[in-house]
Amino acid sequence: MNTSNSIPKVLLVKPMEGFKLYIEFSNGIKGIADLAHLKGKGVFEFWNNDDNFSKVTIDKNGGIIWNNEVDIDALNCYLRITNQTFEEYANS
Repeated sequence: MNTSNSIPKVLLVKPMEGFKLYIEFSNGIKGIADLAHLKGKGVFEFWNNDDNFSKVTIDKNGGIIWNNEVDIDALNCYLRITNQTFEEYANS
């Protein structure tokens, strides 16, 4: 079982072309999360204006956000970058 009980903190997030984010975590893991599959779906219609995707930031709690209504789960991004399922992560 993962003894940290939480994922490493997001230290840096940078938008990239094609609705991808470059993310660096506090444990040294860094990589690119491809979020293109979310564009135009639900709250992610916000990204239909391409300029809006570039407004990504980290909130005071370490979350990845665009505004008060649009955010993405940091754990989801961590799992994408490390190519793990939640079960694999939880049991590591």
